[in-house]
Amino acid sequence: MRRRAFLTLLGGAAVWPLVVRAQQPALPVIGFLHSATPEGSAYLAAAFRQGLQEVGYVEGQNVAIDYRWADHHYERLPALAAELVHRPAAVIAALSGIPAALPAKAATTTIPIVFVMGFDPIEAGLVTSLSRPGGNLTGVSILSVELGPKRLELLHELVPTATSLGVLINPTNTNAGIVERDLQVAARTLGLQLQVLPASTDHDLATVFATVVQLRIGGLVISPDAFFTSRRDQLADLALRHEVPTIYQFREFAAAGGLISYGGNLMDAYRLAGVYTARILKGEKPADLPVQQVTKVELIINLKAARALGLTVPLTLLGRADEVLE
Repeated sequence: MRRRAFLTLLGGAAVWPLVVRAQQPALPVIGFLHSATPEGSAYLAAAFRQGLQEVGYVEGQNVAIDYRWADHHYERLPALAAELVHRPAAVIAALSGIPAALPAKAATTTIPIVFVMGFDPIEAGLVTSLSRPGGNLTGVSILSVELGPKRLELLHELVPTATSLGVLINPTNTNAGIVERDLQVAARTLGLQLQVLPASTDHDLATVFATVVQLRIGGLVISPDAFFTSRRDQLADLALRHEVPTIYQFREFAAAGGLISYGGNLMDAYRLAGVYTARILKGEKPADLPVQQVTKVELIINLKAARALGLTVPLTLLGRADEVLE
């Protein structure tokens, strides 16, 4: 073989793997839209990826995930949703309730959207039916906002002598008005005065607890919000330092040192959203996938926190707990 022919053959062999790689189809892209931060919600993103893997999708191997985090600036979500539409994403996972789902819905009528919702998705205007969503949205509905009155009742059971209780609300959350309305009704039924305390930044949180002490509010309900969930350690610490009995929406708060939580399993909801996202990637249509409802709720009591607050948890309440943390 002549030297020139050999070099040509050798050069062709070197280029061949590059040609093969160039001809490989690009990985499908999932747009991951969230109102919080990657640090505070890493465990939820992991649960979402677990759901994907259950149906055969592994990030970096046969699917790509393009993450968009609003860092608790909810006003950024419409622009972030538009970026994922222009990417274009094959599916958009809008996974932090109404604040993420509504901008995603407004951004596209064709790209499938999977949501995780702590509120009735029909009332939110996301779907027309739970069994047959009918459009480009489906997802997982977890009991959360609807449980606000029950949380107030449980807190009242823990501090029965308190005549005034408070609710921590993020005023930038679309659910804020609904949460306040429902809790005001529940407070009147229980004969309580309800103080509404707004917070959307770390500085606000410190101010709220100082206000609770100043106004001698007997306890605090933390309303459902991704910002509060990502600040569960801070909220649990503030509640103990200011000696404020506080009830939260998810187990993660009690595990972080909070007194009591009552709500659905958030990690399971994200896992189910991952399963639905994978099924859509495999060809199923969101219009035909019923909204999954996570209806099981968990009552978690942290006895260590109760002792630190000088509270005796009633035996009737302990007996109803799904889990007691020592």
